[in-house]
Amino acid sequence: MNQDKLASLKINPAAKRRSRGTLYTILIGVAVITVVALYQTQFWKPEGERVFRGAGKPTDASASNSGPAAARSGTGTAVSASVRPATSTTNATDPVLIVSGYIINRERIELSPRFMGVVKWIGVRKGDIVTNDQVVVLLDDAEYRARLAEQTARLESARINLEKAELAHRRIRQLAAQRIESEQLEDDARLAVEAARAMVREVEGQIALTKTYLDWCVIRSPINGVVLEKMVDPNELVTPQSFGGTRGPSTALISVADPKDLQVEIDLNETDVSKVFLGQKCRVSPEAYLDRDYEGVVAEIAPEASRQKGTLQIKVQILNPDKFLTPELSAKVEFLAGGS
Repeated sequence: MNQDKLASLKINPAAKRRSRGTLYTILIGVAVITVVALYQTQFWKPEGERVFRGAGKPTDASASNSGPAAARSGTGTAVSASVRPATSTTNATDPVLIVSGYIINRERIELSPRFMGVVKWIGVRKGDIVTNDQVVVLLDDAEYRARLAEQTARLESARINLEKAELAHRRIRQLAAQRIESEQLEDDARLAVEAARAMVREVEGQIALTKTYLDWCVIRSPINGVVLEKMVDPNELVTPQSFGGTRGPSTALISVADPKDLQVEIDLNETDVSKVFLGQKCRVSPEAYLDRDYEGVVAEIAPEASRQKGTLQIKVQILNPDKFLTPELSAKVEFLAGGS
């Protein structure tokens, strides 16, 4: 009976071989998983270059003499370079912002009379070319010519009175030297001479003022340019333009501007202000001729924004304008990345 119990406790050799085979299978599976995990860890290494040598043992490129020469020399060595993110390069002629604005004259000059008067003659029409100092309007100067004639006669009379006072003073001074006349009489004669001289100077000043008004009756163009608008006709009464007020009827004669001095006025949204700076190069294309491009530069940035519209006014100077650019028409402006 004891032998039967011992026989039941004895391990069958075939069962032992089967358990050992299962253990070997588990160990092999763990080894395979470990190798795969190590390979994946090396493959996703975040930085540096990986060099696989011989049996595949990874080493950092910083610890090896890898490079073009090392890649060419030695067999069984593969060099894998790290991939760097591509950096975007912006061309200097690429636009960073495209907006629309209106072509304007940099300076629009309205010629206004300096005093109330009547237009006697106007020698230009809308669109005419004018030159600097060219006479464009004549005001009626009959009143001032009459004043000038009157004042010229008064001047002659004042000069005669001065000469008479000087003669009287000379005689009285001789008599006073001989004790024939009193010193008081001599002083009165001397003061009469000074009064006559003052009268001469006063009339001379009035004549100069009248001549100034006569000169103001001749209206001249202050610049070389084009007549943008003709606002009066002959025999029309005109008055000076009020300072700080809007132009009313008959307060200006004509308006002129230089067609070779043009700008583009833009109301720039506040979200785009950071993309624009003084001196920035631009490309201008009129909406009427989009196939034509003109060089421009940011010439003016307003010091104050419009709170109601949320915009900032920008002015772009057109460097070489021609006849295709018409003021008050719209134009497309491309602000370039090249800077000034």
